[in-house]
Amino acid sequence: MPSRDMGWSFMRPLSLDHLTIIEATPLELIQAAAAGGFEKVGLRIVRPMAAADVVDVIGQPQLQRDLKALMASTGVSIGLVEAIWLSADTDPSALEPALATGAELGARQVLVAGNDPDEARSCANLSRLALDAKSYGLEIAFEFMPFTKVRSLEDAVRIMRQVAQPNLRLLVDALHVSRSGQDLSTLGKLDSSIVSYVHLCDAPAALPPPDGLRDEARLGRLYPGDGELDLDAFLDAMPDDAPVGLEAPCRAYAHLPPIERGRMAGRITRAWLQRHDERR
Repeated sequence: MPSRDMGWSFMRPLSLDHLTIIEATPLELIQAAAAGGFEKVGLRIVRPMAAADVVDVIGQPQLQRDLKALMASTGVSIGLVEAIWLSADTDPSALEPALATGAELGARQVLVAGNDPDEARSCANLSRLALDAKSYGLEIAFEFMPFTKVRSLEDAVRIMRQVAQPNLRLLVDALHVSRSGQDLSTLGKLDSSIVSYVHLCDAPAALPPPDGLRDEARLGRLYPGDGELDLDAFLDAMPDDAPVGLEAPCRAYAHLPPIERGRMAGRITRAWLQRHDERR
């Protein structure tokens, strides 16, 4: 794989996260990751919203066996499962099958986003979910997004500290940092006690209109180095040991088969990471 055989100095595990090739089936996602030299994938097993598409993995033992066999043959593992959105009508107990499935597939983290206008209820549900996740050996990677009710890093840190569960830390996404207005020059180095996972992507410097933030995040990202975000400053601000997941759905490559996009995404991302390491 590129990180071991082509001289790359970036040593953290690199994950191909599902939104990058969202229409890929779970098996196709792992094959695409292997083609691109990714060590891990972030696999979507929960619909973040009712209208979202997802291949049923929960309650599908044959598919789970096929995934394990493919992981064993490719060396690609599932590091993260996603994507739970805590909304006003979320019942944490109904999410236990997702936690069980994530654990069965070897995941270590589950992505959770907050989209409940009632912060007290959101904190209570997040606390319950963290407790349930702990029983499966999972950590919550809590993500802020500027088009949800948890809009900024400040919001996410406040909620994390209110919940105060030991297996709850933050997932920080380069696009959401930019679009929430976070000033990287004042951010400093975030500690690993706060951040456990990083989403890497690029984008134009110009912000879309507020009602276009979600569409940009879902469809209009770029691979690292193809845009104008200050990704060097962003990655320098993240803990050195936080896993990095590429989350970069890019319109320009949407016509390519998943395995070709995986290969291209891996090549471009690894090349940018090498340049980043050389600049440090």
